[in-house]
Amino acid sequence: MKRYKILFLAALATMATSCQKGFLDRYPQTSVTPEVFFNTEEDLALYINGMLDLAGHGMYLSDQSTDNLATTAAVEVKNIMTGDPSSQNISGGWSWDRLRTINYFLENYNRAVVTEDVKNHYAGLARYYRAALYHGKVKRFSDVPWYSGTLNPDDEELYKAQDPRELVMDNVMADLEFAMANVRDDVPTGTPDRWAVATMAAKIALYEGTYRKYHPELGLQGTADAFLEKAVAIAEQIITEGGFSIHNTGNPASDYADLFGNQDLTGNSEMILVNSFDQTKNRSGNQNTGVFGNYEQSPARDLVQTYLRADGSRFTDLSGYETLGFVEEFENRDPRLAQTIAYPGWQRAQDDAPYVQFLARNFTGYHQLKGYVNSTDQVILNSADVPVHRYAEVLLILAEAKAELGTLTQADLDRTVNLLRDRVAMPHLNLAVSNADPDPVLVEKFANVVGANQGVILEIRRERRVELAFEDSRYDDLMRWHAGKLLENIPVGMYFPGVGDYDLTGDDVPDIRLIPEGQTIPTERERNSLGVQLVYYTIGTIGGGASIYLENGTNGGFLVTDDRERTFVEPKYYYRPVPNAETILNPHLYQLFDWE
Repeated sequence: MKRYKILFLAALATMATSCQKGFLDRYPQTSVTPEVFFNTEEDLALYINGMLDLAGHGMYLSDQSTDNLATTAAVEVKNIMTGDPSSQNISGGWSWDRLRTINYFLENYNRAVVTEDVKNHYAGLARYYRAALYHGKVKRFSDVPWYSGTLNPDDEELYKAQDPRELVMDNVMADLEFAMANVRDDVPTGTPDRWAVATMAAKIALYEGTYRKYHPELGLQGTADAFLEKAVAIAEQIITEGGFSIHNTGNPASDYADLFGNQDLTGNSEMILVNSFDQTKNRSGNQNTGVFGNYEQSPARDLVQTYLRADGSRFTDLSGYETLGFVEEFENRDPRLAQTIAYPGWQRAQDDAPYVQFLARNFTGYHQLKGYVNSTDQVILNSADVPVHRYAEVLLILAEAKAELGTLTQADLDRTVNLLRDRVAMPHLNLAVSNADPDPVLVEKFANVVGANQGVILEIRRERRVELAFEDSRYDDLMRWHAGKLLENIPVGMYFPGVGDYDLTGDDVPDIRLIPEGQTIPTERERNSLGVQLVYYTIGTIGGGASIYLENGTNGGFLVTDDRERTFVEPKYYYRPVPNAETILNPHLYQLFDWE
């Protein structure tokens, strides 16, 4: 039997990719037949576990498509905004091999000689995976063809047009309802249980509800509330029945950071689903190089300015906040800032002195800590667990959905957002105060948020950005809020008023010296009062030969990362075109929102 299983799984990996031969068509008759494989619970588990697809350490790089990070990478949305995109040069996303794998299982799992509850558990997981797959397709294309079974190459349905978003999303929610009702609580570590399924369902319901509310081009605003109400109901169930709680040991300076880079999150009360790593068990990985330093990404100053002050007041209300230097920016701030981005005085494990931020062209100067494992021990470095679903997000889902529905109360905030603030000893979010005095910076960014709950909706959005920074949520948030125009703003970095010496470690002793472009950096560099050589950089405007680029060159300004104009065309760029090659193979496929 083991040989048959290996052959069957090998067959799953060798599907063709063309429309005629790879799209939901049946396996050749020479492959292992369902009668041979689908017999026992072990067979069902083996097949389903082969579909497991969890976020890994790459999650900490996912915000490169957003206003949270500057990046030198060729990310799709940046290329779209700066190029000439069309269906001929945007060809990704129209792959259906995984759907074929899922549907094949759903056509055959009933052959197993097991109880109905066992069958339904595995069918629930398959439908959970199908819902997640289709949600991803809807986010990218909106209308997509819905297929609930496998097809033969000559089946007419293979060449049908897309189905409407409404039909597809109704089917997605039906899949999730079945999964929530049938997936077990008790599952192997690192695989989805009932609560992981419910968390995904709440995420999807919130996404679709807010997307429909803020995207008039769909003409579905009248159906938005039904999805928001579903998000509320699911989140409430997780809160009341799931047994989760916010990780809070009374250490506001470290409790939040302990969720990222931890060697074992499986017993953490906040974890709904964890991707476990352990180098000693041949399961290792890390993203230290990608996350920290100047490899490809660097945190944006706009993100830094989003964090509140320690007293709960807005940083952007400070007089002259735009020209505060690195050290001053980190004073008296929400503790999550210093647990997400390297702060003045932070020290690497391999160093015997505080780290001095390394500056480079096209980078902001800020360095990301979330996802960075601060150790020289290779086992520790490569064995950090990744939080796939956190209870914190469930609380944020409930707060946002109720705020959008107009049913949010102060009691709701106290059992959701304010539990996150309690972890880091931040003042509570007050419903009446936030609605009476909306943040003008956020009002300008999200001008389509109106009504009695404008202020608290904006503050919940701030809380999501802060709490979930670098956890692969920001891009989806901007898309569903109809805030793609924010991506036109090129991320900038630290502020320097011009040439001179600057302290970056917070001890009032200079660490770096900025000199005009064209001057030669001396071989014998001047030392500071601690006897440490200053790090020299030449400064100039972007495009020149300076070490780093400032907005106004030698006259100072923020660090510049790019100067290519970005244009986010609405509503077009909220979607992607069906690849041109697919429309040739199937002429019934159509393009939405002016894509060609």
